[in-house]
Amino acid sequence: MGLKRTSHAVYDTKYHLVWAPKYRKWILRGDIRDRTKKIFEEISKNHDFEIDTLEIAQDHVHIFLSFPPRYSISKVVGMLKSISASIIFKEHPKVKKELWGGEFWEDGYFARTVGDKVTTEVIRKYIMYHREQEKSPTQLELF
Repeated sequence: MGLKRTSHAVYDTKYHLVWAPKYRKWILRGDIRDRTKKIFEEISKNHDFEIDTLEIAQDHVHIFLSFPPRYSISKVVGMLKSISASIIFKEHPKVKKELWGGEFWEDGYFARTVGDKVTTEVIRKYIMYHREQEKSPTQLELF
């Protein structure tokens, strides 16, 4: 990641975004996990987002990415969540039985920009920690 350009802007934005499936269900496993990752990559490619680091745990998603300033954070999260949910429900109809409310993702999300103490490397370390420690719930000390 570094300076990027659009026809009307030069930008260097980085966001750490986190959200979970509805009811925090452990649904992001196996084929669904792999497909969700591919969907996020396809959406990113089609909308000029740049994914730096992505980890899909069984019950939540961490994504560290950059996107053009023409998009708001809520718009980007909305696109990633709505498109992925539609595709997953279509390709994996059994998921609707586990998520009985008809929604794949929780309504909310966490967003943080990178800077000062929360550097790019801290975010990468945090996401990689989740990849390694997914099965043992301990908290990482960042500072």
